[in-house]
Amino acid sequence: MELRCEGCAGCCVDWRAFAPDAAGSDRAGDRPPLDDVYGLAPLTRDEVAAFLDDGLGDALVPRLFEPAERDPTVSIDGVEVAAAGDRPVFVVGLRKPPKPVAPIGTDKPRWLDACVFLDPTTLQCRIHDEDLYPRTCATYPGHNLELDAETECERVEAAGGGDRLLDAEPPSDLPPPAFGPQALGTTVFAYPDPDDLDGVVDRIRTDSLTADDRARFVGAAVGSRPGSLSVDRDRMAEARAHVRDADSWAGRAVREWTARAGSDGAAVDLDPESRDRLVSELEDDAGAPGTPGWER
Repeated sequence: MELRCEGCAGCCVDWRAFAPDAAGSDRAGDRPPLDDVYGLAPLTRDEVAAFLDDGLGDALVPRLFEPAERDPTVSIDGVEVAAAGDRPVFVVGLRKPPKPVAPIGTDKPRWLDACVFLDPTTLQCRIHDEDLYPRTCATYPGHNLELDAETECERVEAAGGGDRLLDAEPPSDLPPPAFGPQALGTTVFAYPDPDDLDGVVDRIRTDSLTADDRARFVGAAVGSRPGSLSVDRDRMAEARAHVRDADSWAGRAVREWTARAGSDGAAVDLDPESRDRLVSELEDDAGAPGTPGWER
């Protein structure tokens, strides 16, 4: 597997606004998510815990699902959601605020939802190859290639973003996929107290989850036991407290970008120097790890 990622970030950015026919959808499977986030990368329980340990609990967000035809369900706010037994199932990923980015080979920055860890200027991940770098990101698009499924690289190519997938041979050392029989309690979690979730469905659908909402789910993920529906409540409570107390550069950047953003897909009304200064102010100067730039 060989990729050309420079100037792309197609798997980190929601670029549907200007190439809807080429872009994919997280809603294409049997269990579409309740939210409309594009390309959410599910984290493992241990990865979620590692983000909390680094004070980055405010960079995390849950995702719930509509049920497949024969799935067990739980009703939240009058909406049936996919469940395991009597517990709604969910995953945890990284938040995607609007940022001034020019992905997939385009030149003009637009306001597009992008991973909180994506540097808008270099289009590089700020935690790439670091201990926090998610397994899903590190192995992408290996599982797609293994299953002969379309990749984001190919979608970008179809949108005129240049050659991106240079070698389509999947790696020989791929870990198990995020979803499957082994995923329960490891990547797919079951929320233990569905009666506590009044109002959550609407807030997920309108991208207005509160810090307390996020803390509830992240805590349940960290407290989960692999292969089981059971949750360690002490561990869950401790993790929730960490999320509620988090005040990282990433969480602050989400708030600042959201407050400053134009409409989805709108051109950024800043010259390049002003945009770079704004990125430095909201991310680099606030404590974000730097990116190395692209080797020539």
